[in-house]
Amino acid sequence: MTTPSTYCGSCFCGAVRFTVSGAPEAMGYCHCESCRHWSAGPVNAFSLWKPECLRITQGADHIRTYSKTPDSVRQWCDRCGGHIFTEHPALGLVDVYVAVIPELRFAPEIHVHYQEARMHMTDGLEKFRDVPLEIGGSGERVTE
Repeated sequence: MTTPSTYCGSCFCGAVRFTVSGAPEAMGYCHCESCRHWSAGPVNAFSLWKPECLRITQGADHIRTYSKTPDSVRQWCDRCGGHIFTEHPALGLVDVYVAVIPELRFAPEIHVHYQEARMHMTDGLEKFRDVPLEIGGSGERVTE
């Protein structure tokens, strides 16, 4: 961390390095099949940032992209295969995976796509069937 509101991160091998500045717009857990499959885990921890908060400081030429749907542009390092970001064009936000920002204090606020959960979590956070109404979802909450 270079200042109290700037966090340094990298891919798995360190070829791609970046900073995020300020505060994330939201943090939480995504349980959708795409995130679970991409992360090879039962749930994905996300931190959503405005694109102007993200700055690639090294290795931009190693970043590759893949879009399964127009909603998500997933990015990884071509040297190590480490997953680093997902752009969400319709939201105007980028998900910087929590695991690649070691000094960011993860403070999850929400679960999204909880109807697809393979690992149920009892943590008192709001759980949405898809996503909140404000960002184009049903806004329907589900119980733990």
